[in-house]
Amino acid sequence: MNKTVLITGATSGLGYDFVKLFAADQYNLVLAARNGDKLHEIQQQYPQLKVTVIRKDLSIPGAAKEVFDELQAKGITVDVLVNNAGFGLMGKFDELSITKQTEMIQVNITALTELTHYFLPQMKLRRSGQIMNVASTAAFQPGPLMAVYYATKAFVLSFSEALVEELKGTGVTVTTLCPGPTRTKFGETASVENTKMFSRAMDSAAVAKQGYKALLRGQRVVVTGSLNKAGTIAAKFLPRSLSAKAAKYIAGEK
Repeated sequence: MNKTVLITGATSGLGYDFVKLFAADQYNLVLAARNGDKLHEIQQQYPQLKVTVIRKDLSIPGAAKEVFDELQAKGITVDVLVNNAGFGLMGKFDELSITKQTEMIQVNITALTELTHYFLPQMKLRRSGQIMNVASTAAFQPGPLMAVYYATKAFVLSFSEALVEELKGTGVTVTTLCPGPTRTKFGETASVENTKMFSRAMDSAAVAKQGYKALLRGQRVVVTGSLNKAGTIAAKFLPRSLSAKAAKYIAGEK
């Protein structure tokens, strides 16, 4: 019997790359995203698999619970949870819309946390399950000009690593994917495509493949790309003030 994966933010970027990877290994798919037309388009690409689509905006409070309740009502068991949905914004904190920044917290932190909370008990009962939480290399230092985004990703990394310890011996693994700049719609949404940080952006499919392999191994944290790995190591040893200055510099235009 095929396992089932739930992927949030499944219609583009890393999410869609994850769809292709799991589909190639014959997983049944549960795809959650805001774009209903794109969801149904993807559904039609995999007639040989059971593909369930859920049109849901995770920036709306309570949306994560609605996803869980819908799957419970349909009797669908989630073996793998990929918390991929997320977005960022570029600009000074006080000059950006507080509404959009609150929505960012809702998607990047609250929905991820709630989905993990709802599906984890069932995985523990089965003594089998895998969770991937998509963070970022932003998780390793403060990020001036993207202050809330960097902070949300720091939460994801800290939360996920804590769960790894809590879940030892349960048969459930948690993997945190920490990509650096990646060629997806993220850059456009965050208005960072023309910054220094995106001058060496990685290919989305390559990032997803590294994350997928790490998930299957049950790896704790995976940072994609040699330069990104070096950067996260440096961030551990630099004073936080210098890390913040470095992050502010690469957020500047090319």
